[in-house]
Amino acid sequence: MMSSQSTRPSNFALALKDLREGIGSIYLWPMLGWQEIRQRYRRSVLGPFWITISTGAMIAGMGPLYGRLFGLDISTYIPYLTVSFVTWLLIANLINDCCGAFINAEGFIKQIKLPLTVHILRVVWRNLIIFTHNLLIVILVLAFYKPPVGWVMLLIPLAVLVIAINGVWIGLLFGLLCARFRDIPLVVGSVVQVAFFLTPVMWKADTLGKHKWAADVNPFYHFLEIARAPVVSGTAGALSWVIVLAITITGFVLTLAVFSRYRARIAYWV
Repeated sequence: MMSSQSTRPSNFALALKDLREGIGSIYLWPMLGWQEIRQRYRRSVLGPFWITISTGAMIAGMGPLYGRLFGLDISTYIPYLTVSFVTWLLIANLINDCCGAFINAEGFIKQIKLPLTVHILRVVWRNLIIFTHNLLIVILVLAFYKPPVGWVMLLIPLAVLVIAINGVWIGLLFGLLCARFRDIPLVVGSVVQVAFFLTPVMWKADTLGKHKWAADVNPFYHFLEIARAPVVSGTAGALSWVIVLAITITGFVLTLAVFSRYRARIAYWV
């Protein structure tokens, strides 16, 4: 007769079940993500479009200034900066918000039995909504500064999807660690802020000359490049795709190992 211990699912199986059921709760996490956006801009006339206005104002201010400082052609620099900055906001906000995903969902975690992955997907979906609002700026800029058009443009939605998928493992891993160690969100926020200046967002990697390797070893650069290269240079950015996919696979393997081990403790940590 088999013991109850031997028939109990393993931690890894429970982690996979949590991930599978969380993704399958398609009726729940999109609603929660949109509800957060509505709550944040409740009683506002323009609502989430304030995000678009503030982002557009920053690009309009930085574009001519940094274009002159770097001695670049404005007609090519403005589209480069717009795509770079909007994509960077998606990446940076995903990382920062995912750090507090479980902490901010304390009430849900302690009162309602839901897959923990739901709280991560809620954050990812919310940031995709914000990205969609900012995408309006990119469309307006590219309508004025015509980009090279080719089949590689089809890679842009795929690039955004891959960035969002990486947000899932980042959320599970960082959300767990930040729930346990409350100093980590502050550290991550500082690192992301510094990374903004070290990553080719406002400047181009080619300006480094023989030191371009400094951009090549920066993972943020490659996540930007898979979304940016089809627009600004009409290329696929094959090397960046290889590196991003390698990071995605490695990230999920590492995250599942950590998440399966400590998933049950998250409710006590928050």
